Amino acid sequence: MALHVVKVPDIGEGIAEVELVQWRVQSGDMVVADQALADVMTDKATVEVPSPVSGKVVAANGKAGDKLAVGSELVRLETSAADGEQVQTAKAALPNVEQIQAPKAPPPKAPAVAATAVPPASTAKPATSTPMAKPLASPSVRRHARELGVELSQVRGTGPDGRIVHDDVVRDAAGGSAKPATVQRYAEREGEHAIPVIGLRRQIAVHMQAALKIPHFTYVEEVDVTELEELRAKLNERFAASRGRLTLLPFLLRAIVLAVPAFPQMNARFDDSKGIVTRSEAVNIGIATQTDAGLMVPVVRHAEARDLWASAAEVGRLAEAARTGKATRDELSGSTITVTSLGPLGGIVTTPVINAPEVAIVGVNRIVERPVVRAGAIVARRLMNLSSSFDHRVIDGQHAAEFVQALRSYLECPALLFVE
Repeated sequence: MALHVVKVPDIGEGIAEVELVQWRVQSGDMVVADQALADVMTDKATVEVPSPVSGKVVAANGKAGDKLAVGSELVRLETSAADGEQVQTAKAALPNVEQIQAPKAPPPKAPAVAATAVPPASTAKPATSTPMAKPLASPSVRRHARELGVELSQVRGTGPDGRIVHDDVVRDAAGGSAKPATVQRYAEREGEHAIPVIGLRRQIAVHMQAALKIPHFTYVEEVDVTELEELRAKLNERFAASRGRLTLLPFLLRAIVLAVPAFPQMNARFDDSKGIVTRSEAVNIGIATQTDAGLMVPVVRHAEARDLWASAAEVGRLAEAARTGKATRDELSGSTITVTSLGPLGGIVTTPVINAPEVAIVGVNRIVERPVVRAGAIVARRLMNLSSSFDHRVIDGQHAAEFVQALRSYLECPALLFVE
């Protein structure tokens, strides 16, 4: 037998430590090569740490929320001697895997049975256990389990194909009773639940706290998007099957691209420690995206080089990657200005928080149909507010208002989006 240490991997870009977000295994589990051992997080991206070899978990270092130094011990595995060739290959490929020879057991003084003897078939035990498969559960169920301190590998799923659902997690947290206690509508409730702020939620908290040190100011303007919505409907009717459907977002991205040359101070990042504002030629637009794990901001890079459909496709791809936890570090960094929208929940007015170190964020509110006076007649129009926030240290109120008015002019007369 041999012991092998899997170390915290070097994810690159000068990362010295990571946060342990979730264990996928526990002591005593049997694992196979490439099976996920744990999830760790850098400042934005979550990374799975795979097992380089097959074996038994004999030690797991740390608990969810702990900070672990790169190169420190993460998991210790016990492997059979027959896996030596596989281990050596894995060790050569992965510098963070260290081989440790286990002490040899002393030879028996007098064997009780001949070397060729085997136990009867009825009592023989397999040499190894069946490797534990990853529990079937959605990201929201996994988060629920982490919040309640439930180990999913020990939960019996009652959903389709054995999938673990929220009721299963609640039942396990309550002690495994057959059915959750019936909730009485007017009964008093007692108890508190301490929820660790770890992983992405911790990163969001730190980032938001730092961002709120920025002297924000918010400017709100009403936009008539009647013509834009009519154009969007016609484009979707004609091109949806071949190019994909368009939402309002690609039109807004295009409006930002066209407005930025006149207002380069909006497409910038401010390093307040050095007192330097860096204006970007590339328009890399962050798209605030809600996921089960929390708010993420994937980035549409070089929006200036994309037409409506290319922007729509990239927004869709990035949103899916973020929601499924597959967005890479590069896809979650490098934005120069951000757009945020709550879709149909967008409300009338919002006060977006700037995605530091950027200096501007454009918020999209809900579209509503309201009566409007036009040429002396009351007509129904589709209206939407833009709620945008700016860093008052480097952006003046007048320039912010002019920038939003430029966006309004493009959105109210969408033909201008196609005129250079």
